[in-house]
Amino acid sequence: MPARLEDLPNIGKSLAADLRSAGIRVPQDLLAKDMRVLFAELVPVMGHRHDPCVFYTLLAVRHYLQHAEALPWWKFTAIGKEMLGKD
Repeated sequence: MPARLEDLPNIGKSLAADLRSAGIRVPQDLLAKDMRVLFAELVPVMGHRHDPCVFYTLLAVRHYLQHAEALPWWKFTAIGKEMLGKD
């Protein structure tokens, strides 16, 4: 298990800082979160309605934490759109 958020695939310095502002301090914190809820919690942190790609990134990270398989965030576009109810 990576020790820092920046050590996770698809997570850079900016998104790691946003996650910390939303109360996510270490990668293990992500395992207990519903990614849809976390995505909504990031809206005030990021200061605007953020891009759905952020949600797809969260799904990719969750996949990595559960299966130890690093995949690019765009592999989660279809499932992410379905989960968010978008076409």
